[in-house]
Amino acid sequence: MKSQLHLVLAAASSLAFAAIATSAAAQQISEQAVIDAQQTWGEGIVAIAKIHADGGDYAARATEHINDLYAYGETKVMFKPTLAAEDQFRETFDEALSYFIGQDGTEDKGFAISGWTNVRWENNGIYTNDVSAMAMGNYYFTDPDGNETKVEYTFGYVLVDGDLKINLHHSSLPYSPE
Repeated sequence: MKSQLHLVLAAASSLAFAAIATSAAAQQISEQAVIDAQQTWGEGIVAIAKIHADGGDYAARATEHINDLYAYGETKVMFKPTLAAEDQFRETFDEALSYFIGQDGTEDKGFAISGWTNVRWENNGIYTNDVSAMAMGNYYFTDPDGNETKVEYTFGYVLVDGDLKINLHHSSLPYSPE
């Protein structure tokens, strides 16, 4: 009787572990979801630049970009923009907006209104689990003349109401020995 009880408990434990593993695998953030989030981010930067060039409400589009793609208001966001030296870290929505569209009296000239026509991503690696993801690599910003600027990046994502939102954004220009 005791050995039968052990067999039943062992079988029940195996089924429970299998159910947990299946449930976790079903909720795993996919690499494709990260790639899609990257594509959406790049398209947003290009859209902000185009609206600015066309004389439209680029501030509204930049606000939408940040609200849709960053986790401000949901969790802490660590944002270290590429072209920031005096205010290196952008912990708040307003600081991120300043970086993207510029603000008089600051170092911010408006990264997203610089005329970018394309953003191309080359991932070095993507890590995902059931509640977060990280990606690292290079992204390339194409200017109106067709020239690309290479930028190194690390992005972290968290799942918020089924959507990936950025909670870590670090960008820097590649090291130059000159």
